Amino acid sequence: MHIKANLSKFVDRFGIKMKKIRLDIVGLSYSQTQSGAYALVLGEVEGNRRLPIIIGSHEAQAIAIRIEKMIPSRPLTHDLFQSFADSFGIKLIEVLIYNLIEGIFYAKIICSDGNKIVEIDARTSDAVALAVRFEAPIYAYEFIMSSAGIIIEGHEFAFLENLDKSNKVQDPSVVEVEEKIPSKSPQNPFSSLTDEQLEQALNQALTEENYEQAALIRDEISKRK
Repeated sequence: MHIKANLSKFVDRFGIKMKKIRLDIVGLSYSQTQSGAYALVLGEVEGNRRLPIIIGSHEAQAIAIRIEKMIPSRPLTHDLFQSFADSFGIKLIEVLIYNLIEGIFYAKIICSDGNKIVEIDARTSDAVALAVRFEAPIYAYEFIMSSAGIIIEGHEFAFLENLDKSNKVQDPSVVEVEEKIPSKSPQNPFSSLTDEQLEQALNQALTEENYEQAALIRDEISKRK
């Protein structure tokens, strides 16, 4: 908490303006490496970089339901938050993913009541779930995209094809997942491949929309440069 707060104060105090990159949701699928988790993929609006983030099943369900315009029988937590905000004239201006520490993404929602603007710390998945409800833009700082983004050339994304929105989705009390980059094994399984084989494996992973595997390959390629 102190690290996050200090970063925000440092930026404000010294007037440092870090470049923000506009993102859209381009993918949401079941995680192949973590049981009960999902891979949320955010894509650069004016570019070809993608940011894969591991999120919990409850948040994945909340995002998918809103995007597909499904109406639950009772309001979800994020729906309740929106109703509360609307009742008091509070608008969600934007969501900002502002830090990446030890593989964990940090985000905040920036709100306004018309008179003052307030920044509130939030989990990335919750922030995105609120963004789709308020139709608010999502941003990430350039240094986050540079360090955790995956470059994809000319590839179309299938959206939500692997997400089960039925009652098989686990209760949030069963699984708690931090918003993070895809987990890495102690030894990268791609470390024994040649540079040419790595490039081929990366292209195949991107074609199959296996973003977690693509992240591992990207890390191995970056390590060799």
